[in-house]
Amino acid sequence: MKKTLCITLFCLLISQVTWAGRAHIKNVASEPYTSAIVINSDTGETLFADHADKKVYPASVLKLMVLLTILDQVDEGVVHLDDMVQITDEAYKMGGSQVYLDPSEQFPVDELLYALMIQSANDAAVALATHVAGSKEAFVDMMNSKARDLGMKNTHFYSVHGLPPSTGQEVDVTTARDFALLCRELAKRPEVFKYTSVKVRDFRDGKFIMRNHNHLLEKMPGCDGFKTGYFKAAGFSIAATAKRNDTRLIALVMGSQNRKVRDAKAIALLNKGFAIVAADKRAGKISHKQSAALSDSDTKKITTVMPQNTALPVTAAPVNKKTINTPVTTKSNCLKSFLLGILTGAGLFAAFSFYIHRKRRSQNIRRPRL
Repeated sequence: MKKTLCITLFCLLISQVTWAGRAHIKNVASEPYTSAIVINSDTGETLFADHADKKVYPASVLKLMVLLTILDQVDEGVVHLDDMVQITDEAYKMGGSQVYLDPSEQFPVDELLYALMIQSANDAAVALATHVAGSKEAFVDMMNSKARDLGMKNTHFYSVHGLPPSTGQEVDVTTARDFALLCRELAKRPEVFKYTSVKVRDFRDGKFIMRNHNHLLEKMPGCDGFKTGYFKAAGFSIAATAKRNDTRLIALVMGSQNRKVRDAKAIALLNKGFAIVAADKRAGKISHKQSAALSDSDTKKITTVMPQNTALPVTAAPVNKKTINTPVTTKSNCLKSFLLGILTGAGLFAAFSFYIHRKRRSQNIRRPRL
């Protein structure tokens, strides 16, 4: 009995010490989620949004910014993927999800990026940040600078891992819409998906098996990224992407109280997004607009439109001019014919010239003399 009581008291003491080290923050999780958004990665168009500008805690989804910041440094030649990272004591002492790095070890940047994305390793995040910027604080400054560059107006990072803040520290804050901007930038980089699409991978020569927390990789056809995140006050969040045919969509579901609900909502929203895109294509949704003056001296303009995914064949051989004529629907009785466009030998629209005839004798389209 004495032994049991001592163990219980010891556990309670440890629990109190642990909680005392964490700052008190407001719980933002709700059902089915706090906020969500779906965008077309190619066009940036928002297909669905629900409280997308409401501030939330990204938790480990934040590590996507760590990935992007490091890849920027790789592009600039400051960091190389085969650079060896010396593990620091600070990284060794990190809690939460980890790959149990030790100060006696070194790993390539590339291998730690896998640990960052697959295992969501907090120790890998600290080790990488320190290697790239010299300290966590300096790396956080780089993350915030990148956020500003991307137009993430409601985002501020205070950590490199997304864990709940310690006493005296601030919690990382963002919105679903802001993180959609980040994810769209990531989607422009093919190398990102080599890290985010892996379900299982060995680490430390097979002594540790990393398993991806993003179960949409298995459940959602075409899913190849990105990242999940969780702590109690933040709720369960996910930044997900999937590609079907030539269309890539990005979905953010932030602050759910249940992991299964979060995943189900992300799948449903991606499917809804693909249905919207397919319906738009069937309807020939107008996606290109351009204004042109009615004449050289006229300040009034009309808007020309082209259906979505319109293709105009251009031969590889030099072409001086190519004339395309098309019927016109207009509320004005003055527009009887026009030249839609001139294609240069390079295959670019050189101009939109409009020929206005105010006489109402004929409704036929005439080809202007060039």
